[in-house]
Amino acid sequence: MQALRNSARIGVSLNILKQQNRTMSAYLIDDPKYSFLKELGLNKVNSGVYNGKWTGNGPTVKSIDPATGQVIAEIRTGTVDEMDECIRVGTEAYKTWSNIAPPRRGEIVRQIGDELRKYLQPLGKLVSLEMGKILPEGVGEVQEFVDICDYAVGLSRMFAGQVIPSERNQHIILEKWRPLGLVGVISAFNFPNAVFGWNAAIALTVGDTVLWKGAPSTSLISIATTKIVADVVERNGLPPISTLCQGGADVGRKLVNDDRVKLVSFTGSTAVGRDIAVDVQRRFGKVLLELGGNNALVINDDANFDMALDAAFFGCVGTAGQRCTTTRRLIIHESLYDKFLSELVRRYGNLLKNKVGHPLESATLFGPLHNQVAVDNYKNTINEAVQQGGKIEFGGKTIDRPGFFVEPTIISNLKHNAPVIMKETFAPIVYVLKAKNLDEAIEWNNEVDQGLSSAIFTKDITSIFQWIGPNGSDCGLVNVNTSPSGAEIGGAFGGEKHTGGGRESGSDAWKQYCKRSTVTLNYSRELPLAQGIVFE
Repeated sequence: MQALRNSARIGVSLNILKQQNRTMSAYLIDDPKYSFLKELGLNKVNSGVYNGKWTGNGPTVKSIDPATGQVIAEIRTGTVDEMDECIRVGTEAYKTWSNIAPPRRGEIVRQIGDELRKYLQPLGKLVSLEMGKILPEGVGEVQEFVDICDYAVGLSRMFAGQVIPSERNQHIILEKWRPLGLVGVISAFNFPNAVFGWNAAIALTVGDTVLWKGAPSTSLISIATTKIVADVVERNGLPPISTLCQGGADVGRKLVNDDRVKLVSFTGSTAVGRDIAVDVQRRFGKVLLELGGNNALVINDDANFDMALDAAFFGCVGTAGQRCTTTRRLIIHESLYDKFLSELVRRYGNLLKNKVGHPLESATLFGPLHNQVAVDNYKNTINEAVQQGGKIEFGGKTIDRPGFFVEPTIISNLKHNAPVIMKETFAPIVYVLKAKNLDEAIEWNNEVDQGLSSAIFTKDITSIFQWIGPNGSDCGLVNVNTSPSGAEIGGAFGGEKHTGGGRESGSDAWKQYCKRSTVTLNYSRELPLAQGIVFE
């Protein structure tokens, strides 16, 4: 009898193991819990190329949920030939699109924004699931695409050149802005929806067509977003003004090196961006670069302590340290240093205890890193910092759970120009530095190669104008009494130095997607030459 009971237990255990194995091997798209994936038109296997029709003849890759390591679905990527076809289709579509009146183009972009509104929640959930950022950030990212569409609608009736006085009688000089042609957008994994939106909404409005190569690891977001855009375009009887080709480095090189792609907008690492800039410049194309950020938050001696603490906490740990604008250096006045560090460590402890989890869970404030490469970079950087004399005030370890989770980390006791501080690590690691005065803090802020985002907390008007003045912060985003993490679409987004100098989104960033013509118009019956020259 005992043997029979043991045999029965073994049989039950085997059945449980089989069920667990089936669960582990099943794709998340087949789980009713993730029904929003099918709402977006996704399947277990998805085509990664759109050129008016959906194809994909390259390698098949798996999309992974970074919070569990489970497969979401598969993607058939594109080939170099398919990228070539996307370029051809986009170039041909430009001939039609560029001849449509700008306000009509704005109307199409408005419809794209409205269609995105319909899918705000499911697409936001997909961003959280595939990238790993928490749900409010995932939905917020899609909202940014919606917002830039609204902005572009207004722009469609406003972008214009100047009327300039001529030195010759009955002459006038006009500044005319015209579309470039086909614009290539290569986006990064950390903002897999919004970066395309910032570029596409503006480029389409001024008359360009757009070809997107999204990050390979967030291909489902690229596919789902393209389905939404393509549906609007097709309903309006237009040619494919927005195309997609997911793929590897060979596919990307084709986009970068093809003369028909008039501008390449690249978001990613400084090292890759440098190579792309050289390749595009070699063929005299245009390039828009959004590269690294080694961002500092300065806490002056007269700062509003609680506001500064809130800004530092979000800036350091938001998106698990995977924003271009993440705070990577805290430069704290020596009079506030000890208290500020103590309070920040306390907040980190509460976060780690109560707020770490799957990005789709409502209580989660701190999700995973995107992949194992990011985890390895995190661990290597921690070791490097300790070897250079750094003291781990909090964190420094991986978290023992499925997925790619690490502890948010605070490191002190390093020189302001320690080699590990001078480079950007895309992980939740912040270095705390003790400064004697604002002059020293500004010097430290500016000494890194990157120049994306920066912020100061101060109540002093002299300090504010020193910070934003010609010898203040040398970044593209210079903030006062607010977090350096994030930006609004109304202003041009981008940075200086090794950040690349590109500008996206608002202000006059639209000019990067255009070519400028200076038109001299003679409405007289004579031909006076410039400078009064008489040529006989």
